[in-house]
Parts: sequence; C-alpha cells; structure tokens
Amino acid sequence: MKKLFIISLISIITLGCEKIVEDLNQNPNNPTSAPYQYTLTAAEVANTVIHTGSTARRAGILAGQGTGLDRQHLTYTAHTVTTGSFTSMWSRTFRTVLRNILIAKESVIAEGGDGVTLGITKVIQALALGTATSLYGDIPCDQAGSLEFENPEFEKQSVVYEKVQSLLDEAIVNLSKGVGRPPAGAEIHFDGDSGAWIQVANTLKARFYMHTKNYSSAYTAAKNGISSYSNNMMTSHGNATADANLNYQFFALASRKNDLVTSDFFASLIDPDNSSNPIASNYRGHSKTDETARYNYLLQNTSLGIQPNCGNDGFAQIDAPGKIVTFTENHLILAEAGARTSFNTGLTHLNEFRNYMASGGYMTNPNMSDVKYDEFVASDFENGGIENLDGVSSNNALIREILEERYISLFGQIEVFNDLRRTQDETAVRVPVIPSTGSLLPQRFIYSSEEDDSNSNFPTTIPGFYDRTEVNK
Repeated sequence: MKKLFIISLISIITLGCEKIVEDLNQNPNNPTSAPYQYTLTAAEVANTVIHTGSTARRAGILAGQGTGLDRQHLTYTAHTVTTGSFTSMWSRTFRTVLRNILIAKESVIAEGGDGVTLGITKVIQALALGTATSLYGDIPCDQAGSLEFENPEFEKQSVVYEKVQSLLDEAIVNLSKGVGRPPAGAEIHFDGDSGAWIQVANTLKARFYMHTKNYSSAYTAAKNGISSYSNNMMTSHGNATADANLNYQFFALASRKNDLVTSDFFASLIDPDNSSNPIASNYRGHSKTDETARYNYLLQNTSLGIQPNCGNDGFAQIDAPGKIVTFTENHLILAEAGARTSFNTGLTHLNEFRNYMASGGYMTNPNMSDVKYDEFVASDFENGGIENLDGVSSNNALIREILEERYISLFGQIEVFNDLRRTQDETAVRVPVIPSTGSLLPQRFIYSSEEDDSNSNFPTTIPGFYDRTEVNK
C-alpha cells in the first residue's frame, strides 16, 4: 500500500457533499499539521460515500437488487469484473477513511483526549475495517492506513472481526466518559452526542456479530443499539446539486443513470399492481400487508425501467439523508437474532417493527391509506398460514419473513449483500435471489490491482469472485 496522504475534501467527494466542509483552510497535503476536527470531518464524509454511493450500489447489484445496463455497472451484472473494477472503492476505504481517521485519532491522543472524540474515531475506524473485511475477506487491519507501514500485512477475516469488536468495546468506554466532545460542527452525524454514538457502536457490534453468525451476541448488542429513527447514523443533504443525496446525484442528474435500473426481482416483491409487476407471483402482500406505499416511496417508473424514486418524498429525493447505521437495521437484527433461538422473541420484535411501519416508519409522508402492516400471530406461520404456504417449519417461515423484510428495508445498503452470502446455504429461509449470470452467486469484491502492484505483503493466493470469504464457508 503506497504512502497515504490526506486528499483535499473536494477531490474526496466527487459526487457532492462539499458544503459539509466549507471554509476548510488547512493544508490538505500535510497530514502532520491538520487539526483533528478537519480529518475527522474528511473521514466521515468519505465514509458516507462508501455507504451511500458506488460501493453500496455495486453491492446491491451483486445482491440482486439492481441490474446493470451499460459500462461498468453492466460488468457487475454480467460477472465480468476485474481487479480494476474495485480500485477506487478499495482506495476510498484505506487511503481516505482509514488514513484520515487515524490522523484524527492520533491527534486527539497527542492532545490528551480520552473521551467522546476518541471514541468516535474508533467507531469510524471499526466501521471501515468491518465493512472492508465483509466485502474483501482478509485485509490489512492493525497496519492499515498507517504511514509507518508501506506494505501492511493482511490478516484473516475472522481475526479482523474480533479486532473490530474490541475496537467498538474500547469506543463505548471512551464515549461513556461524556467529556472531550469535538468542536461544534466538526462531527457531521450527531455533533458529538455521546449517547447517540454509543447506540451506533452497539448496533455495529450487532451487525458484525450477524456477519459471523454469532446470533446470541448480536441480540445482546442490539438491545443496547439504536432505539429510534432520530438516532440513525445518517448524513444530511441539501437542495443544491453540490450537496444532494448521492443516489439523487446518480439517478436524477448524472449521465450514468442510464447504466442501472432496479432488478425485476426486487421490484416484484413490493409492486402491488399485477399489470406492472414484472413477476407478479413474487408480491409479498396479503390480507395483513399492503406494500403500495413502500413501493411508491422506494421506486419509480422511468424511461429506462424501474429506478429509485428521486421525486418529492422519495427514497432518493434531493435532500434525503444518507443512511449508514439505522434503527431499522437494529430492530430487524433483534427480530432475526431473536428468532434464531426463540420463535416468540422473534415474532415480538418483528411485530414491533411492523407497528413502526404501520405508522409510516422510515417512509417520507406516505399516503396512509396505502400503508398496512398488521401484526402477525403465531398461526400465520404455521403450515397453511399466510406466511407459510409451502409447509416449512413455523420458525423457518418466521426467519424467512424477517430476512425478506431486511432485504427490502435495507435497500441500497451494503448489508443486503452480506445477508445474501450469510444465509446462502439456508435454502428454506434465504431470499431466493437467482444469479444474474450463470449459476453461482458472487461472493466478494476482488482485491484492487493497485494494491497488488504496490504492497509486497499482498497475498500470494488471490481469491476469485466466486470464492467464499472465511465466515461464509
């Protein structure tokens, strides 16, 4: 890995978000002199691009939520990706997020900080490492992002996950001290609110425990996770092109919108209109569920096909916040992880989430006459019930419903790709995504060719696109 320097924030965010960091007047090419508040902001902005921009979009294609029509996006659908296909995404994680957050972390420590700001840097570091290992498998961890190590060593995926959990534990301790908040405006998600960050850290612990199928620990962590929509880790956007929602910039403004549509499979799950539903038999609505409002919030019909809704009150409207870690994810972790050990626990949490959705949930100003998420009862999951028409066990029918809910509710997020690979061998419950090409599901992002060229510790055996990562074997 070549030496890493702070990139100017204008070049970090080629898709917008510049207003977040107006008036930055520090030398972007001198990482030893930048006050931590600037590198903290830089890392958070770059992290937003990972979780709401091209990395998330391409993970969605591999998870069957999108269909590439042309140029690079077509290569993901056609499974003709190369090592060069992932260079910018690898670089954004290791050269932008991790490098900047390490500089911020080291600056805080040098100033004697041992509280909230230090905790925030550790949460962002853990999020970057946990996301990267989920997508690539073995990655540099302890030496990642440090100028001291020009050739960082790769560590096993399972080891990275353990270290990420430890990092989040440390972060919670730092955050719990309640002192040492960053300067006002330097931290773009919660402005240094330690309580909100503690909840985010716990939801991330739950997320990464889910990745490793440690469901009991995931449930315990999620009990302390994000408790309301107001504590979602999101990035605010505005009504100007420069700071618009990244999906809006792609699908409403950029010429690249011609490259990508929503898959027929995803649309079919929530389109209530038999005349327009591409696979009408897939519609998940019934006497207790009406997906009309959610379809209208998430999707729109365009001249190219079905795409994310960029209109007023749509998922990708110009000022829609960019979602990174959410109440929705946390509650559905409680539902799935709970159901893995107790049917009643899982059903209780699923119904809590459905009650949230019945009030409008995460949708923006839905037509409430089109919203219906009535509570389920145990008999709905018994053989012949509305959620079990094929005679699987009641518990499998419940888990299947929860996984499908995650697939829809986490639309546009990296986690759908993680879920698909995590559950791929559970044929009774997995979301039945069919590979867009051939018979094999994609298993990972491929290591960057640039990393191969520059790091003497690059693995001698390079895993392929269909090779499972360690935790998914």
